Amino acid sequence: MRNKIFAFTCCLLIAGCSSPEKKEVAKPAVMPPPQVTRAWLDEYEPKLREAVKGSHFEFERRENLLVVTAPVQSSFNPDRPQMLLPASLGPITRVAKLLETDEDIAVVVLGHADSSGDDAKNRDLSQQRARAVTSIFRLSGLKQNRLQVMGLGSDAPRAANDSAAGRALNRRVEILLTSRDTMQGLIAKYSQPAKAELKDAPKVAAVDQGKQGKSE
Repeated sequence: MRNKIFAFTCCLLIAGCSSPEKKEVAKPAVMPPPQVTRAWLDEYEPKLREAVKGSHFEFERRENLLVVTAPVQSSFNPDRPQMLLPASLGPITRVAKLLETDEDIAVVVLGHADSSGDDAKNRDLSQQRARAVTSIFRLSGLKQNRLQVMGLGSDAPRAANDSAAGRALNRRVEILLTSRDTMQGLIAKYSQPAKAELKDAPKVAAVDQGKQGKSE
């Protein structure tokens, strides 16, 4: 009888050990209170404007984000399209220096391309360009828990791709400053971009209505 009880207990233990563990469901990022978000946005906005002042970089305040945009046309070497031009290093370095000691702010770097050429190659090139920018932040000491990089290819245009002007606007690298608490939520948002929602991107006054060439 004892042997049977012992054997039954062992079976229960084995069954318990072999049962699949429940996977934790990722919880959506919890946004900080609005007054907290506004506080750091208000603090960093003038500093970032000053950091990119006089450069070809663009700055905008986008809801709960601060965004610095590096246009590919004036930021990357046309002969080596994944390499930053020397003139781009100063503004990026100044932005990185602002964030060195602030553990509450995270950075998401997004690479973008236009829709001409091969989609896979464009995505890879946008990733390489984003990594080139990210490398400067790493040199300033930002660790992976505060720094993420993604190449989106042509998935998130900000203009129609039917003109040279529109395609030039779409070729860019965006530096997104966000609360560290919400960084993963931001990454999740861009991990599955909805192309259907982007098909009506605003058109830009055409400079060249000729045939689309390769993405640069």
